[in-house]
Amino acid sequence: MNRYVDLLLSLRRGGHVVVAVVGGGSLSRELIRTAKAMSLGESDQDEVAISVSRLLAQLFVLKLGRGGAGVVPTSVEAAAELVGEGRVVVMGGLKPGMTTDAVAAMLADCIKADLLVKATDQDGIYDRDPRKFPDARLLGSLRFDDLGKLFEADRHRAGIHQVLDPEAVRLLQKRRIKTVVVNGSEPENVMRAVRGERVGTLIS
Repeated sequence: MNRYVDLLLSLRRGGHVVVAVVGGGSLSRELIRTAKAMSLGESDQDEVAISVSRLLAQLFVLKLGRGGAGVVPTSVEAAAELVGEGRVVVMGGLKPGMTTDAVAAMLADCIKADLLVKATDQDGIYDRDPRKFPDARLLGSLRFDDLGKLFEADRHRAGIHQVLDPEAVRLLQKRRIKTVVVNGSEPENVMRAVRGERVGTLIS
């Protein structure tokens, strides 16, 4: 997380307008399992995951200090307003039925971003799930219209874990926002994507 804070500040110093949307990751999924075991519904499970993502976003905001926006926005409109102030904005989830992938796509559209970088736990998008198929092939580039054919889930569910969630896929296809999917375990991959270097999977 410290390395990502450094990356965000470096991008800002380089003249970029920077917004980061943070997911809840494995902690969210663990608490979703707990919520399920308590017989809580899917909307409540989503609320738990949203709280975790906002808590992680708060850690980023605190570490960013004066370089950050100082608060975790809870709407796309509030985030867009903070972007206009010139500081780094970090936010989490917004509402049940929507993952942080979809939030990122909505915000990118709202602020007319010229690039969305999705940092995930894979090297990019594969022709099939590499966790199930060892011979899966990494795709260097994709068209927006091909996205829907590559993912198993076609609707949201709490704790969904695929490279791009169904709602984000629909938004990206509709708005045609240039997107690069990279392995986020190495923050430098995000910087490489911003520089226009070949890394991960380009969706355009």
